[in-house]
Amino acid sequence: LGLSGPPGAGKSTFIECFGKMLTERRYKVSVLAVDPSSSTSGGSLLGDKTRMTELSRDMNAYIRPSPTRGTLGGVTRTTNEAILLCEGGGYNVVLVETVGVGQSEFAVADMVDMFILLLPPAGGDELQGIKRGIIEMADLVAINKADGDLVVPARRIQAEYVSAMKLLRKRSKVWRPEV
Repeated sequence: LGLSGPPGAGKSTFIECFGKMLTERRYKVSVLAVDPSSSTSGGSLLGDKTRMTELSRDMNAYIRPSPTRGTLGGVTRTTNEAILLCEGGGYNVVLVETVGVGQSEFAVADMVDMFILLLPPAGGDELQGIKRGIIEMADLVAINKADGDLVVPARRIQAEYVSAMKLLRKRSKVWRPEV
């Protein structure tokens, strides 16, 4: 599964919760988390592993943070090979968290079985901010953080995306993206 979305959408938190649910069901889960690299120093924080504390201690989970090192599209130059290595290593589920910064961060969509766009419910003008490119590639749009005071904004943004998705050209004859 490939996951992308804007900063603050809760990608790492979602992956940790989903990953723990999968490992509790006896799946072996691999997480390939891609972080942006600095154009100045070339360095990267690689902080996703530290934000997935429970999953990082799970014996049935493997978390590999990797820097983009200038590669565009939200993944690294070797993400596809890393996916294959994880599958060959016996991992039933491979989750790829992209850099997730904008409308062109969807190269992972061609590497995975399902591409999920994770969105927060109250980030402003979401349809304008996310743009068409990444929406067209999504197999599933998940509105995250949809609880408490954010229930109403989450339902509103869900309705906006359901309407927007109807206007897009279908990528598959058998699958209609869900919101």
